[in-house]
Amino acid sequence: MATTTYTPTEQEGAAAAAGRAVRGLARGMRRELGYALATPAGRIGLPLVVLHIVLALAGPLLAPFPPNEFHLADRFSGPTATYWLGTDEFGRDIFSRVMSGATSIIGVSVAGTILGLVMGTLAGLTTGYVGGKFDEITMRLLDGLMSFPSLLLALLVLTTLGSSHVNIIITIGVVFTPSVARVLRSATLSIKTMEFVQSARLRGEPAYYIVLREILPNTVSVLTVEASVRLSYAVLLASSLGFLGLGVQPPSPDWGLMISEGRAHIADSPIIVLAPSMAVASLVIGVNLLAEGLREARELPKGDES
Repeated sequence: MATTTYTPTEQEGAAAAAGRAVRGLARGMRRELGYALATPAGRIGLPLVVLHIVLALAGPLLAPFPPNEFHLADRFSGPTATYWLGTDEFGRDIFSRVMSGATSIIGVSVAGTILGLVMGTLAGLTTGYVGGKFDEITMRLLDGLMSFPSLLLALLVLTTLGSSHVNIIITIGVVFTPSVARVLRSATLSIKTMEFVQSARLRGEPAYYIVLREILPNTVSVLTVEASVRLSYAVLLASSLGFLGLGVQPPSPDWGLMISEGRAHIADSPIIVLAPSMAVASLVIGVNLLAEGLREARELPKGDES
């Protein structure tokens, strides 16, 4: 009986290479985070970030009250055994709202950062590897987007799409794509001239294989630092949009929205504004310290690689 040998199609080969590349990126990022823990900044920043992630996942379950539950008899209460951070103008527990608000802002910021990294990485790798007129035209278009201030560009996108969680994520992704693409393009231009990439070309490997299996894994350290930096910007951008009333809409417990709503009552109860402000500040500080730890880790010895 004659036997046949199955040969994967180009699409299947590209999908398999992409899957292996994603798994390799995940391993590389875990390794970079391990290196960051060897630095003082990383040892402080990573636990802060993890704490906020735990709050985002479990905050609504651990909060002592529902975030939108009114206690009108206890309006503008100061910190007590019942209301740890006091209450707002509607008698809502501020501590519960801050804990529940972590889910919204961290979820939106992380998802928007991931979207921006994915689109920026694809654009940067492609333009850097292909080069020529395609590179020039694409990068000039992205430079045009970069010429807009981040908040202004976000306002333009969000006023066009409308306010919703999904649209905020898309907005953050669009805002971050040009800067991520420029960083990845620069990394690609330096990597594609190396011997192992030239060897893959001489072996006749397709372009998708070279990009996904040879170039992309060698950008892990750059991607990890870029992800941490972009995440801190995403938190500030999402908070700013909430403060301006273009983010998550009332009565959702969003940190930026809480700061905006609490401005009118800051003389009666400063904690209404201070609590979400400190939450935003601690998250941004934690992410920035983690980013600094990742930068420092790139200068540290990585152990015996042989």
